[in-house]
Amino acid sequence: MLSVKGLSLENVQPTQKRQPRVKKPYTVAVEGNIGSGKSTCLEYFRKQKEVEVIPEPVFKWKDVKGYNTLEMMYKDASRWSLAFQSYVQLTMADVHRKDTQRPVKMIERSLYSARYCFVENLYQGGLMPEVDYAILSEWYNWIQDNEDMHIDLIVYLQALPVTCQERIKMRNRHEEQSVPLDYLESLNDLHENWLIKQTKFKTPCPVL
Repeated sequence: MLSVKGLSLENVQPTQKRQPRVKKPYTVAVEGNIGSGKSTCLEYFRKQKEVEVIPEPVFKWKDVKGYNTLEMMYKDASRWSLAFQSYVQLTMADVHRKDTQRPVKMIERSLYSARYCFVENLYQGGLMPEVDYAILSEWYNWIQDNEDMHIDLIVYLQALPVTCQERIKMRNRHEEQSVPLDYLESLNDLHENWLIKQTKFKTPCPVL
């Protein structure tokens, strides 16, 4: 047994082998209004073997224990906006955290646009009371402080609101058929203010 002036090494455990550092993928968020062409853009990159494409988890929003929360929100935003946007933030945080072995991860929208565009639009439009807005803001801040929501690049697909409305009608997703033009115009303004003008909220990374 080794000892140096009373210091015994009898109980010293061998140093564990350091685990190799996992390299994070280069993460790209494709942002834009409803009907701006995000899904079409991502479908192109889906063919690239270096890219993992993660679409917006709409299928989850349309079936929460049998409830179509997307449809419920569109039909009665004042009643369901808090529940819906809480679930959106939860599922989008899960998208951010999803692991991939590929060098590039492309996600459709992000936690940032959920908060800075969609929640903001509901609040500014008078469809979300201040207490609900405060709760969602606290929830968003907690996720930001406790989870890794890092993205490296935002690709912003700009499109006129009237063009978005035409595309929405063409894809015929029944939950969206009642979306009015002024709703798309408000969302367009919020995307422009966030990603181009940066008048209220900062972007977390460069914008292309």
